[in-house]
Amino acid sequence: MILMYIDPGTGSMLVTVIIGILGAALYSVKMLWMKLRMKMGSGKVAVEKKRTPFVIFSDNKRYWSVFEPICREMSKRGKEVVYLTASEDDPVFGCDYAGLSPKFIGSGNKMYAKLNYLNATVVLSTTPGLDVYQWKRSPSAGYYVHILHAASEVVLYRMFGIDYYDAVLLSGEYQREDIRKLEKLRALPEKELPIIGIPYMDKMAKRLEEAPPLPPHERTVLLAPSWGKSAIFSVYGGKILDLLLKTGYRIIVRPHPQSFLSEGDLMAELMAKYPASDRLEWNRDVDNFEVLRRSDLLISDFSGVIFDFSLVYGKPIIYTDPNFDTAPYDAWWLKDPLWTVSALPRLGKKLTEENFAELGRLIEECLESPEFERGIAEVKGETWQHPGEGAVRAVDYLLAKYDELTKDEVE
Repeated sequence: MILMYIDPGTGSMLVTVIIGILGAALYSVKMLWMKLRMKMGSGKVAVEKKRTPFVIFSDNKRYWSVFEPICREMSKRGKEVVYLTASEDDPVFGCDYAGLSPKFIGSGNKMYAKLNYLNATVVLSTTPGLDVYQWKRSPSAGYYVHILHAASEVVLYRMFGIDYYDAVLLSGEYQREDIRKLEKLRALPEKELPIIGIPYMDKMAKRLEEAPPLPPHERTVLLAPSWGKSAIFSVYGGKILDLLLKTGYRIIVRPHPQSFLSEGDLMAELMAKYPASDRLEWNRDVDNFEVLRRSDLLISDFSGVIFDFSLVYGKPIIYTDPNFDTAPYDAWWLKDPLWTVSALPRLGKKLTEENFAELGRLIEECLESPEFERGIAEVKGETWQHPGEGAVRAVDYLLAKYDELTKDEVE
């Protein structure tokens, strides 16, 4: 008898693949049923009177920066938007845009019960996993649109994260190419993939342009890791803080919000061992604009903040080499190197176990060398198309799609 061993990572990946295959099959059946209904109904769809034209769903308050420019543009055009949020203290509740109706829908089963029976024409969200796990497509919702919340890889979502959206709003051509490859591999219908740019980065750039000059300040290094077993703190622990404090620079540590939920013990241990002082600041601001503005260099791993810092603020980075495991992600399906792998060396220097002890020198080289200016401009052109036009292009698409979906409705 031959016993087979499957390691936990591979087992998890296989389970995800099986779930995705079943989901794809169910999706195909549902699409066939919808087409039959449309044909029998002569292409017309009866819509309830209380159907909401536009719904935005945000699973966390930190995504308000993504949606705010779109809400503002919708308001300028006199459109009504219902904004559903899973955060009771979401900044949307302090916004007074005309036509914007924010609603707290709770979390967990209560949230999914609301989402799974939405009565809406167009639903916009940053949340992956539609029709994969608990969040299901509502039979009364017409069209689901995903918008990215970072200027980076679309295939670094968990497997099948965006498969069952009808459209994805993109910022670069490489993202479109990757999605088309995944659709072909999984025999999925092609989604609409308009490249609209990045509304939240447009706003950040405008805000930076209008901000007053920073007062003179000592050189500041920002450590902003992601979370999980491949992230900086899991790989290097407190050793990286020891090295940073030895540089003599002011150090700001801004962990990913999820770290305090998924890695609470680790965060508590680090904050106790390295308490706040005149040389070290722990930052948990919801809005990262000011902490990025007053930092001269960023150290991170695969967090999307890398691109915010480099492309908006025009500053260099140091990125770690965490031996990133693509097994749970859509990237596992593709044989091509990640776009991020080609982008990062143009934005700064890599921190490895071999040069880890020389972190201070790497910081000096990044801050003193002009070589990264051209690289930042190249990467910006690849992943941030249509700068300054993101919100307008996003709303143009949403309104055109709404008109298309409702042109044959029975009054």
